[in-house]
Amino acid sequence: MYFERVIQFVRWFYRYRSIRLTPEGTKLILFTFAVGLAAINTGNNLLYLLLAMLLSLIIISGLLSEQSLKRLDVRRHLPDYLFANQPTTVSVSIANRKLRIPSFSLRVMDVVQGAAVDRGLRLLHLPPRASVLLSYPLLVAKRGYYRIQGIKLLTRFPFGLFIKAATLPLESEVVVCPELRPLPDALVHELTTQGQDQAVSRRGQGVSLYNLRLYLSGDDSRAIHWMTTARQSRLIVRETEAEDQRRVTIALSTAIPCNHHQDFERAVILAASLIAFFHEQSYALRALVGDLEIPYGIGEAHFYSILRTLALCEPIQVVESAPVSNLSKILGDGSEGLESILLVLPWPDPHLTAACPGVSRVVLASELA
Repeated sequence: MYFERVIQFVRWFYRYRSIRLTPEGTKLILFTFAVGLAAINTGNNLLYLLLAMLLSLIIISGLLSEQSLKRLDVRRHLPDYLFANQPTTVSVSIANRKLRIPSFSLRVMDVVQGAAVDRGLRLLHLPPRASVLLSYPLLVAKRGYYRIQGIKLLTRFPFGLFIKAATLPLESEVVVCPELRPLPDALVHELTTQGQDQAVSRRGQGVSLYNLRLYLSGDDSRAIHWMTTARQSRLIVRETEAEDQRRVTIALSTAIPCNHHQDFERAVILAASLIAFFHEQSYALRALVGDLEIPYGIGEAHFYSILRTLALCEPIQVVESAPVSNLSKILGDGSEGLESILLVLPWPDPHLTAACPGVSRVVLASELA
């Protein structure tokens, strides 16, 4: 009973540890076994001395490798949002909390979906009470949640006989936004020439200058008027005249037949690219993703809120001949005033197109290059 408790304690204590032999370690173990057999059969004291030296070498290797992995504080720094197929930089900070003993020959790997992923991070020497910041490029191909379950530290120190690994349960999760692609030139020309000459003289999102004022917390940094800021040595932002037509609704249909999954992903990319295009033009944006509605808003927070919704949306399979009315109920009769409504469709859906007569433009996923 006591022996079983000891085994359970050892398994719990080393639940995040693993060790395996290197080719050199395998040869040393076989050589040690052969020397031990020879010492037992011959009774030669020199062989016993050699056996003791080999065994002590193995024990010292295990102790020193364990010291290299102990008391390391590891933290991962991910951006708030990633974009599919767009590289970003992830940083990992490692701090040695030991008072006198350094760590040597460390490899740092991410644990993704239960498997270790080599990011090419190597650390030859980390002095005691010191820290280091490592970084690596990360490229994620699919939108949605991207999870990293932990970090795995490996070392061959000191003799390269064993590879000892310590797995740290450092979980990170980030939303991968849809890939942003350039819009077709014909579509860009059509969008930029719609109603650019009508404006009202009041503060809002527009082009013409309305007023200059002091910067307030939460203001868009793109609105800073740098010439006036430099002249007055304080942050000054510009306010522009509102343009009624600088409001746009991007509606994405999530209903697809069973053989249009690739078209749906292209439609999500197209919707995200349209959102990014109008965001750069300082439009007030509203998004309709299936039955979910995100009301009008401006700014970076609102922009990423829409991209997050697009990143996490899922298609709904329908019969191709069945009418779809989820978006038509929200859109109603179409635009109000000079508002523009763009309906993004993964496939040519005649029922939904007919149910939304007030839509300014129907954009098919096939139009994306």
